[in-house]
Amino acid sequence: MNEFQTELKNSLERFRLDHIEPHAEHDDAEENFRMDVFRGLGELGVCGMTVDENYGGLGLGYTDLCIALEEIAKSSVSYAVTVSVSLMVQGIIQKFGNEEQKKKYLPDLTSGQEIGAFCLSESSSGSDAKSLKTTAKKVEGGYILNGAKMWITSGGIAKTYVVMARTGEEGAKGVSAFIVQDGTEGLSFGKKEKKMGWKVSPTREVLFQNCFVPEENLLLGEGQGFKVALGGLDAGRITIGSIAVGLSDRAVSESVKYSLERQQFDQPIFDFQGLQFMISDMACEMEASRLLVMKAAELLDAGKINSKLCSMAKLKATDVAMKVTTDAVQVHGGVGYTTEYPVERMMRDAKVLQIVEGTNQIQRLVIARHLKKEFQG
Repeated sequence: MNEFQTELKNSLERFRLDHIEPHAEHDDAEENFRMDVFRGLGELGVCGMTVDENYGGLGLGYTDLCIALEEIAKSSVSYAVTVSVSLMVQGIIQKFGNEEQKKKYLPDLTSGQEIGAFCLSESSSGSDAKSLKTTAKKVEGGYILNGAKMWITSGGIAKTYVVMARTGEEGAKGVSAFIVQDGTEGLSFGKKEKKMGWKVSPTREVLFQNCFVPEENLLLGEGQGFKVALGGLDAGRITIGSIAVGLSDRAVSESVKYSLERQQFDQPIFDFQGLQFMISDMACEMEASRLLVMKAAELLDAGKINSKLCSMAKLKATDVAMKVTTDAVQVHGGVGYTTEYPVERMMRDAKVLQIVEGTNQIQRLVIARHLKKEFQG
């Protein structure tokens, strides 16, 4: 890390220890999202890190963002994911929006005063996103949206939603992207999902019932929605990978600290070779994940984005997070299965990292397609 990145990491460590860590267990149990925490991250510049300075961002790279998200995730995957998804929405608007859209929507998002949400998945279209059913019918001055989006991160607390809806034929070519703001007539939300993990981050169904969206809220153009959706995936996979690395790092740290303190048979349990081997493997896999994520981020920053490597980074880091947090619970023994120690929460939070931004089975398909193309020419 360079000097700036070291200071960034240190400032976020201070912030999370002061403002997130003291409430982590309580807020997980109560499913309580603190908007003041998110806005505090905004004051540190984190909420708009990769957005151009003209729109209130810091204009930094994804290597910097990965360091930031990794640090936040050590105390809360939920807040790290909220930042990550909101930044993905900002990245989409910056990349595909016109100047008027950028000036209207980005400043409040980059400052952390508002949250962005991404609406693609539906009850019948998850991995097969191009089969979505939500419709956008052209009318005078805009479009009427009808349908429902499922499992939307920050649903109900976000202000700006990037929504994919069908304006034409079946398949990807009939999908268009829209910016819809909370408070728009016809936009409502379903119940907050009861989840295994990410309990601080609300997940809701987003509903559209004769929801009028003005024509100026169309992104890029009719039939360009799938291009818009895919445009944020590679970066999103890198950021989810970095969150997984931060979670794994904290799980390794908790395991080492506990095993040095816990005495059995007149010695710290860390001194037993079997446990040393387990923790050594945890640490090695965590570091390997970090290197893969950072390599993918460096290529993205250099304008040499490698989709295969982005999928590899997401796949490796999230699978490792699941294994490392499970092993951390094992290291802690019985108390690891209770809320007295944070590792049970970490294990619960790790699971969905293998599902979001494309399941890890989809990542394997993506990687295989790239390998086939490379070898067949």
